[in-house]
Amino acid sequence: MSDTETPEEEPVEAASPVEELLHDAPVTTSFGQTVLHTDVEGYADLLARLHAAGFAQVIDLCGVDYLGTDRTDLPASIQPERFEIVVNLINHAERSRIRVRAQVADDVDVPSLFDLYPGTEAMEREAFDMFGIAFIDHPDMSRILMPETWNGYPLRKDYDIGRIPVQFKGAPGQR
Repeated sequence: MSDTETPEEEPVEAASPVEELLHDAPVTTSFGQTVLHTDVEGYADLLARLHAAGFAQVIDLCGVDYLGTDRTDLPASIQPERFEIVVNLINHAERSRIRVRAQVADDVDVPSLFDLYPGTEAMEREAFDMFGIAFIDHPDMSRILMPETWNGYPLRKDYDIGRIPVQFKGAPGQR
């Protein structure tokens, strides 16, 4: 090798960042709040661990439809799915909150939190009624907002936009 030649450097493989875990779940932050991520298989176990850690109350539970959305806000180890269950919990003793985001594939049932958090009964029914996300072992998995005979789930992004004619008292043809 001459003085003008430089030895070939071997490519250095970039180390992938180590994912931070909390309660054995990947963790991120959003607007200053701790967010834990899981899939349906780890959902019930994660919530049981959080309950044991003092997160004794579910403040909110809702569904989200990400149809057609580019998902870049999830940790690398979490596979994005069409639906997501978002659960916000509070630990009164420590005065802290935590959010859980569980990825849910279309037509996959989610374990109910009712036995662990009885206050979730109506919230899970609403997620079922609006998105079609069913909860296993829920005491009353029936519609809560829409009539029982309603077809479809109104908050799904692929739900057809329709209209219901409004009838006004005293309008022509009305008595």
